[in-house]
Amino acid sequence: MTPGLDIDETPTMEIRPLAGALGAEISGVDLAAPLEQRTIAAIRAALLEHLVIVFRDQRLTPEQHAAFARRFGPLHNFAYTAARALDGHPAVLRVVKEKEDRKVFGELWHADVTFLEKPVLGSILHAIETPKQGGDTLFANMYLAYETLSDGMKALLERLMAVHESEVRAENAGNGANGGAGGFVVMGTEHPVIRVHPETGRKSLFVNRTYTTRFSGMTAEESRPLLEFLFQHATQPEFVTRLRWAPGTVTFWDNRCTQHRPLNDYHGQRREMHRVTIADSTL
Repeated sequence: MTPGLDIDETPTMEIRPLAGALGAEISGVDLAAPLEQRTIAAIRAALLEHLVIVFRDQRLTPEQHAAFARRFGPLHNFAYTAARALDGHPAVLRVVKEKEDRKVFGELWHADVTFLEKPVLGSILHAIETPKQGGDTLFANMYLAYETLSDGMKALLERLMAVHESEVRAENAGNGANGGAGGFVVMGTEHPVIRVHPETGRKSLFVNRTYTTRFSGMTAEESRPLLEFLFQHATQPEFVTRLRWAPGTVTFWDNRCTQHRPLNDYHGQRREMHRVTIADSTL
């Protein structure tokens, strides 16, 4: 357990770990109800301890979903993605895969929007419609990814910065974008390869296959062998938990020390999720 955290503050809240690496399921909390501050504090402590927390059988309106997320920080504008906000609810991102679609949103391993100077704290995803089978999400623990590296590799990586980039629509880019053709530009920034969590003080590996393109001061070709090792190391089965969704499942993950990957194994079935993302006000 992370020093100083107390996750047993409420008599009705029960926490059951999902796997050895990360993740816990929390029962005894109705997220649609007004929650006392001590309950919010206990949920936050559980998030910091388990990295991914899951609530089952929740029935949230978009307003309630956003209101719950606001208890943990200011909401993030997710205009960079191809998905669109729910009508009338600009903070609620609608993530849908229709029956005829072949690709899934965010298909590769990633942490969200690491191409921004200030990546987000985390996201809260509410399952609205799920397939009868398939459509699970994998989560990986980046603390473990760092801690299991050799001392020599840790020493090497401590000195490195990595470039994180993504192509986004020009109207959404703002500052920090490089010009491109066809109405798209590349947004990018640099982050330490080994990042210290602003709340727990623990070190984690902070590169991901979707957005990390190279090490600072190196070419993509020079960077590729070491990055490929880190991508595979970070997502090995011992560091991963697999979440099975159902309508009413709400999952909250800490984007600062995890990666995730939705599985695209439910062709011909529909899946709709609503996501609210929280900015990291600790930075």
